[in-house]
Amino acid sequence: MEKKSKGKSTNPIAWVPTVYFAMGLPFIAVNLVSTFMFKDLGISDTQIAFWTSIIMLPWTLKFLWSPFLEMYRTKKFFVVVTQLLSGLLFGVIAFSLKFDYFFAISISTMAVIALSGATHDIACDGVYMAELSPEDQAKYIGVQGAFYNIAKLVANGGLVAVAGMLAEHFGAVEGASIQENMPAYKEAWMIIFIIISALLLVLGLYHSRMLPCTQVPSTQKRSSAEVLHELWEVIKNFFTKKHIIYYICFIILYRFAEGFIMKIAPLFLRSSRDIGGLGLTLTQIGTLNGVFGSAAFVLGSLLAGIYVSRRGLKKTLFTLCCVFNFPFVAYTLLAVFQPENLYVIGAGIITEYFGYGFGFVGLTLFMMQQIAPGKHQMSHYAFASGIMNLGVMLPGMMSGFFSDWLGYEKFFIYVLLATIPSLLITYFIPFTYDDSKKQQEK
Repeated sequence: MEKKSKGKSTNPIAWVPTVYFAMGLPFIAVNLVSTFMFKDLGISDTQIAFWTSIIMLPWTLKFLWSPFLEMYRTKKFFVVVTQLLSGLLFGVIAFSLKFDYFFAISISTMAVIALSGATHDIACDGVYMAELSPEDQAKYIGVQGAFYNIAKLVANGGLVAVAGMLAEHFGAVEGASIQENMPAYKEAWMIIFIIISALLLVLGLYHSRMLPCTQVPSTQKRSSAEVLHELWEVIKNFFTKKHIIYYICFIILYRFAEGFIMKIAPLFLRSSRDIGGLGLTLTQIGTLNGVFGSAAFVLGSLLAGIYVSRRGLKKTLFTLCCVFNFPFVAYTLLAVFQPENLYVIGAGIITEYFGYGFGFVGLTLFMMQQIAPGKHQMSHYAFASGIMNLGVMLPGMMSGFFSDWLGYEKFFIYVLLATIPSLLITYFIPFTYDDSKKQQEK
């Protein structure tokens, strides 16, 4: 535990946007941006999907070591150290591209970044809750979410597009063989990961001065045995909740189809048309994802919030699930017809991001309102989130094998079949707590 100390407070606007930008950047770079890099450098879909999925495990299991962070130093210390460490490690990835065995070096380094990034997320949320009053937490929650998504816009949109421009500058030619383009793509992606490295190092140094730290370590330390006992009680209590087995299956299956498509969709967009892809350039993908995709995601999230607030979650959850899974129809049609018109392809990408933004609200609210309530509410929400991420990671690990085996067209048809369990379990799901208007007004 930590105690308050008197000190000069820092205006939240000076650190909330930047610290949540720093939270989003490593996650997006490791989870999404790296898939484009590996594709350009000749790594198979099977390898890309498996390894970039499995290294996300620390973000899934971070609740297991979060109690131990209370035992050492301050939350600010962990935020700053993990930002600086991640910045240095992204630099290692950049320079690993000079070697023939760059894939092994970069994946190993990304695994350490994932551990650092997951620890950063715990400490960052801890600073937010410890340093801000409940009123300020509510006031800046929109800023927090906005800048996390701005990191996604910058990394998966802007930096991917810049990578395409740099590759062309260094002599890459669309349609040329991987070996012919390899030197140009290595130079381009090296610069991109140096930029990511520099951003995190600058943010780490900035937060070492600007991040508030009115918390000081308590002199009354808990032992590891006490922390482990507390963690065990939290987990044990989680499994005593009503309908919990059904709810765990629901959490896993809601995003089951998305787990298959998450890694393959960008590879499909990038792959050449002769092997079933759409053959888009990095600049085109960056623009479609970063600008139009992000706008569609925000719009979908806002509309879903309004929709649920007016009708209640119980009446809207199945609709949210249907909209969440509808983009897989769009990708199947893109794979079958392989349109060349960029507006048609863009419409498919916009559908994906809108559906994700709209439908994800349903799962998030269900975990908050039906699974988390009761003793250990925050811990149980974190535990449910970990199970949710595991439900995406496991099919993601297998997705590359299936796409290479089946081909893109049959793969996306298979993904459509994978939506059926999600729709069925959502349609029949029981609610533990009444979320009707009348109940809320009591």
